[in-house]
Amino acid sequence: MPRIRRLPETLVNRIAAGEVVERPASALKELVENAIDAGATRISVSIVEGGLGSIEITDDGCGMSAEEMSLALERHATSKLPDEAIEMVGTLGFRGEALPSIASVSRLTLESRPRGSEQGWRRVTDHGTVTEEGPAALPPGTRVRVEDLFGKVPARRKFLRTPRSEYAACQDVVKRLAMARPDIGFTFEHGDRRIFQVQGSEGTEARVAQIVARELADNGVSIDLERPSGEGTMHLTGVAGLPTYNRGIADHQYLFVNGRPVKDRLLTGAVRGAYADMLARDRHAVLALFLQIPFADVDVNVHPAKTEVRFRDPAAVRGFIVSGLRQALSTGDRRSAQAPDSGAMGRWQVEPDRDEPAPALRSIFAGRDWSSPSPSFSRVADRHDAWDAEAQIMAAPQGRAEEAQSLPENAEQYPLGIARGQVANTYIVAESADGLVLVDQHAAHERIVLERLRAAGASDKVAASQALLMPEVVEMDEPACDRLEEQIDHFAGLGLVIERFGPGAMLVRALPGTLKRADPEKLLLDLADDLAKHGTSLLLGEKIEHVLATMACHGSVRAGRTLNVAEMNALLREMEATPRSGQCNHGRPTWVKLSMEDVEKLFGRH
Repeated sequence: MPRIRRLPETLVNRIAAGEVVERPASALKELVENAIDAGATRISVSIVEGGLGSIEITDDGCGMSAEEMSLALERHATSKLPDEAIEMVGTLGFRGEALPSIASVSRLTLESRPRGSEQGWRRVTDHGTVTEEGPAALPPGTRVRVEDLFGKVPARRKFLRTPRSEYAACQDVVKRLAMARPDIGFTFEHGDRRIFQVQGSEGTEARVAQIVARELADNGVSIDLERPSGEGTMHLTGVAGLPTYNRGIADHQYLFVNGRPVKDRLLTGAVRGAYADMLARDRHAVLALFLQIPFADVDVNVHPAKTEVRFRDPAAVRGFIVSGLRQALSTGDRRSAQAPDSGAMGRWQVEPDRDEPAPALRSIFAGRDWSSPSPSFSRVADRHDAWDAEAQIMAAPQGRAEEAQSLPENAEQYPLGIARGQVANTYIVAESADGLVLVDQHAAHERIVLERLRAAGASDKVAASQALLMPEVVEMDEPACDRLEEQIDHFAGLGLVIERFGPGAMLVRALPGTLKRADPEKLLLDLADDLAKHGTSLLLGEKIEHVLATMACHGSVRAGRTLNVAEMNALLREMEATPRSGQCNHGRPTWVKLSMEDVEKLFGRH
């Protein structure tokens, strides 16, 4: 049996580096966090070849003396733990492994000058060996330069990605840390290019919009909520994008716990739960959430890179985030997409000027016979009658007012305006005080039905039911029946009355009043599928949210149904009074507005 031996210090540092320094972005994260913990107000980051060439961080923090610099390059030496209460740590870093680990796998140049000192000190370490040391001229603060990362560890170097991929990872690290500290100014450069620069003393919303996307300022809502937690208070702040402002990947979700950027499954799951009935399954919200929680209620010492955390009461944290996000989104609930998609607007068909060459876009009148009519009276009359009949067919909307209503004096109280007609039995056309509104009737009514069901479920009253003349038997496999049977009481509170009818069937006795036209068989099959998909991983309240969304889809006005003017206006008024009516249950907008200024531009009037 091999004898136990103590590993050399250089090998110990390289093993530690394998935990802390996976790639250039890992080293960059540790060094910028050190600058933040040093009390810096300005931090400059410069990388070359995605960090594979070099990484340099300069800050105006407290600085270090020569003795402190030497100690900082030893393992488990730190200024961030004044006592042994590691569970109460309030800084970003505290292990004391970052600098020696990075120095063991690179050429590290560390220069620092404490505030109040006349000169600084410089120390150079080449893959764990000190090669140079002496005085240095620099302003108060610290400058760290990392070169030749993994130069003497080829097994690690060859597994790094391309400079482009490593640059993207470094940029993501700096963005997250810059969002976490809007009071600090950041400059980020890649080679000779300045990627972004933000000034300090900014508000959280302004910093997030500046880094993530400027459109988020107009397409998001602010969050600022508190809830008691243990011996203190949980505080949730940030910016959440409207469901209609979404992305195809989840890379634009930035989550922070006590100022620390994290990628935590519980938090990302809570975000999905909050947007569950407002986004399609392949779309993802855009947001930045900052959770402040008592130090004793969270363990940040789970992972060497400190990107994961563990909560003392995960269910309470998840519930707080889900309810907080939903409450915040309800403040911008009736907002839809801020403007029609620019690509869609560019496809409006315009009749070209006869003297100008025709554009690539086909005219709506292409192919029309513009030849002069025959002077024969009878032929002119026939042609006129044909044109008149064609015009009547084209002009007749599916739903229209018998008498055109003028906008009321208090039109500003009706942001969705007055219905003027229906297009393709799917879209309601309305006129508001300041523009033209198009409403997707199915998407809008689906949201209204969902909110009705949700309100009934949240109240103590049982929702109204519509009893079936003949109870309907729905056959399905036994596990599906078991899942539905477990939720019978909750369904009854929503107005859906069902009972077990043998091993492989359920009996439907009544439907919710809002779903009286739904197909009981399809409804129960979808509900059983929903319960199977979410299993026991979700809290009961969140399971019911998914169930409500499914029920709402079955009870909403379908596209293709003709509505009269009274029905259209009733739908518009109810949308104005319904929470989250700006988007359907799948994250698509329920309405878009074209301002009168845009209409005038289309006709060259403005």
